[in-house]
This record gives sequence, structure tokens and C-alpha cells, in this order.
Amino acid sequence: MNAPARTNAGRSVNSDWLRALKLTAAIDQNPRRTLPLAFEEIARERGDAPAILSHRGGLTFRELAEKARRYARWGLAEGLRKGDAVALAMESRPDYVAIWLGLTRIGVVVALVNSNLVGPALAHCVGVANPRLLIASPALADICAPAAQQSGARLVICDDAHEAALTALSAAPLELDAQTEPTIADHALYIYTSGTTGLPKAAIVSHKRVLNWGQWFGGLLDVTAADRMYNCLPLYHSVGGVVAIFAPLLAGGSVFLRERFSASAFWSDVVEQDCTLFQYIGELCRYLVNAPESEAEKRHRLRAALGNGLRPDVWAAFEERFRVPRILEFYAATESNFSLYNVDGEPGAIGRIPGFLAASQVVRLVKYDMENDAARRGADGLCIACGPDEPGEAIARVANDFEGYLDHAASQKKILRDVFKPGDAWMRSGDLMRKDSRGFFYFVDRVGDTFRWKGENVATAEVAQAIASYPGVLDVNVYGVEAPGRDGRAGMAAIVAAEGFDIAGLYAHLAAQLPAYARPLFVRLSASLEVTETFKHRKRELAAEGFDPRALPDPVFFATSERPIYAALDLALYEKILAGVVSI
Repeated sequence: MNAPARTNAGRSVNSDWLRALKLTAAIDQNPRRTLPLAFEEIARERGDAPAILSHRGGLTFRELAEKARRYARWGLAEGLRKGDAVALAMESRPDYVAIWLGLTRIGVVVALVNSNLVGPALAHCVGVANPRLLIASPALADICAPAAQQSGARLVICDDAHEAALTALSAAPLELDAQTEPTIADHALYIYTSGTTGLPKAAIVSHKRVLNWGQWFGGLLDVTAADRMYNCLPLYHSVGGVVAIFAPLLAGGSVFLRERFSASAFWSDVVEQDCTLFQYIGELCRYLVNAPESEAEKRHRLRAALGNGLRPDVWAAFEERFRVPRILEFYAATESNFSLYNVDGEPGAIGRIPGFLAASQVVRLVKYDMENDAARRGADGLCIACGPDEPGEAIARVANDFEGYLDHAASQKKILRDVFKPGDAWMRSGDLMRKDSRGFFYFVDRVGDTFRWKGENVATAEVAQAIASYPGVLDVNVYGVEAPGRDGRAGMAAIVAAEGFDIAGLYAHLAAQLPAYARPLFVRLSASLEVTETFKHRKRELAAEGFDPRALPDPVFFATSERPIYAALDLALYEKILAGVVSI
């Protein structure tokens, strides 16, 4: 009999898988046991133990359960009913969790709106959810007001008066009839993703999936009541807002929320809050590796780091310097019907599918035609499977497990048909991967018109639309460029402009329409832009040319939120960026 595989922390890999499977297997057996009810069970057990902590204050299990119940009653008093939508725009804080936990308890679907969005993009995201209410923090009230008015939603500000009215409501457990109470098949959340093109899309997330995410990752991590998660990721994302919160909470552990990541404060936070778990995106780990040494980094009790996007070179440096016993890298997307998990601790891999899950998790790589942005097909019209270590787009067989987007047409675009036999259906991931001979998957790149920067997917069409609305822009092509030593791709725009073009005002224009991570760092002023024979902008050639001013025939300009005016990128500034003296 073969010995069980071991992780990088000396754990049994098979026991991690089996524990996660055991925790999630019972979900289908009780279709009315949604995440809010699962949390109620653990809250009764944990009582006054801390649940969510932050620099804004915290909530015990009892307080979080009571606040969620008050929000449920508030929603009913507001006339909200099962199936209604509410949009939520708020910074990361404990109340954020209480709001959507309480509203989903009564069957309301909560749209988690990116709190960085402004202008047209914000109005779009609110509008597609068709919400009855838009709940916003006081700091975002003025930004959200136009979006609420445009969508027809009533704006609710979580100010002192709102809090006083909420506190007056009963915090007793709710008793709902079968007509009101949601089931695991009902929609719980709308979480926005950039997809591959255009403005953000609202991905449907059922009650089943949010409960599955919390219990699955809790099982893989073997979370106990003694664990505390360090979470500095946005709560409007599935990882920061669901996985990093409920993987610990459903196991009786706790979460420390930090509104924004800070490399300089990270280790002192981790030590002071006695955190044992850390939810990351790869970029955060790179920042920590490149930060000056901290005395606190030698005193932490982190036993595991969970996340995605950790590059092999950063992985090794992170492990060696900080001695975190276990790294659990995974691959997932909110709208996807499959995930991959690197339970084995294989540096650089995003995961594999163990033999006992192969029948239910059917994932393949197919050859991809970059020029036509489509799967490559053979003479028989079917897709061509990739061999070992050959890059291709990852696809997963659809078997009533794809929830898709609110936009039905967008959902259909994610489905690839007639793949290996006529009539079959597979979901497109939009990601290029390779798989080695041992079955480990490795991320290669995004396909289509999206690039990833600062842990966010940036849709080039959205950025191009914002630039095109600026006076004097005649044509624009947006793409991502490799930035040495940085994860993802930095935004760059090639612009054809009219005479007298005022580049000095461009950054302020973009700041009013785009979140910081989507604003191009580099702008290239070109005489013309090349197009394909089908009149599509050529992106790959521009991306390959990068932003080195010595190699480009066109003037290049640089700006960031810290340097908010596009200035000429000369050799001296270019070298400072490469050396890390100037941050991007």
C-alpha cells in the first residue's frame, strides 16, 4: 500500500481532501440550511468569543448573529422579499458582513459593489443588479447618489441615525415560513468580475456555493476555534469577502480585518492580533518579500497562508524568509464551475485534481488561437487537446454546475460547445495554463482583452472607453505590459491624439471614471495604431514592445495615483521604476 502524500508542512494530503469533502458532502442533504443558518449554529456555540476584529472595532459571534438578525428584520420592514436585490457599497468593516449575512437570511440577493468604482462603471454595476436599495457608508454616499438615482434604487446611508433605528429592532432568532426562507438553490450574492471584455459583469453566487466555499476551505486548512485569519483583501470579492471570512468563522475561529494592505504594518498586525492564517494574493507576498526586515516578522504564529497568484520565485523567497509552515495555493474564479487546489505545497503550481475527484472535476486544456481569440479546432471541427506542458485554455465540463452571470448572453459566451464530441458543453476559463506529467496545473496568462494588475482583472475595453471620452483622443488601444519584478501586467495605452492634445489633464479625467488599479500607468502617443485584417487593434505587438523609452519611436508618459499627472518617461525615470525606487 502506498504511503499517503505529504504537504510541505508534513501533513497528510489525503486527509486534507477528505476533511473538506466530509464538511461539504452534507450541504445537499439539507436544502434549507443556508450559510446564515450554519453561522447561527456556530454562534450559539461560540457566544462571546471574538468573531470579527478590526481597527474600527469588532463583533463577537453573538453580536454578529444579533446584528445580522436585526438587518433581516430591517429588510422585512423595508418591504424586501425573497428574490429582491440590494446593492452594498462600503469599505471593509465588520458591519459589511452583518449586512449581507442578515439580508441573505430572508432571501434577498446582495450585490457586492466594488467600493473603488466611480462614475459610469459604478452606475453600470448598480444598474445591472436592479436593486430596490443601495446601502452605502457615509464616506461613499456622495459617490453613490448618482448611481442610485440612475438605477431607481433608494439610497440608504449607514450613519448614526440608521444605526439607532437598527438597534431598536429585535435581535431574537427569526422564524420564517417556507415561502420566505431561502434554499441553497436560491441566489445569495452578485459578485462582480471583469470577465474578458467590457464593463464588470455580475456573477450569480447561490447559497450553496457560499456555504461550500466556507466549509471547503475550512476543511482544507483544518481550521479550529484557535485560529485567526488575517484578511486585508476587499470584501466585495469572493475570496476576501466569503472565503477569508467564513472558512474561519464556520469552524469557530475568528478574522482580523484590515481595510487596506500595508507592508510596513503587516507583521506587527499579525503578531498583535495573534493571527495564525493569512489570506493572500500573490502581489501581497511580493510586497512583503521586498519590504525591509521587521523585528515582528520573526515572532509571528502564522501556520498557513492561503491564496492565489504566488509566483514561483516569490514563493521560494516568502517561504525562506518568513518560515510560514504551509502555503495553500489555489485557482478559482467567481463565475467558474471549477477550482484547482495545490494541497501538496508544490511551488509554482496552482493545483491538481486527485484521482478520487477526477470523475466529478473534469478539466481539460485545449489549444488556443491567440489571433482569433478562440479555441483551435481540427479538420473534424472539434477542439484539440493539449499535451503535457503545452499551454492551452482551461475548460471544465458543464453538468448543471455553471451559475453564470445575470446577463444571459454573457453566460452563453462562456460556454464552449462541440468540444470533444458534437453537442457537449464546457465552460471557458479565459485562462491559459499548462499541465505537467504529474498532473499539476500552472498558470500561464489571461486570454482575450483582460490583464491582471494589483490582484484585479482589468478589462481593456472599459479603460479604452474612459480614455476615448477625453477631448482630443482620436484612437486608443489599451493593453498590459510586463513590469520586471512585479506580478501581473501594468496598464498601458497607445493613443492617437489631435493637435494640441492636453495630456496633463488626462489622469484627473481617468480618476473620475476608473479605480486606481485600472488607470494606465503608461501612455504612448502614436501617430497611428495598427489593426488586423478584421480591423481589431493589435495588442500583442504593443505589449511585447513594453515601455522602455529607448526602444520606442513614440514619446511615453508615466503617472500613478501618487504622481497624478502624466509626465515624460525619460531614461532616468525608467531606471528608477526598474530599480523599485519609484513605485508602480
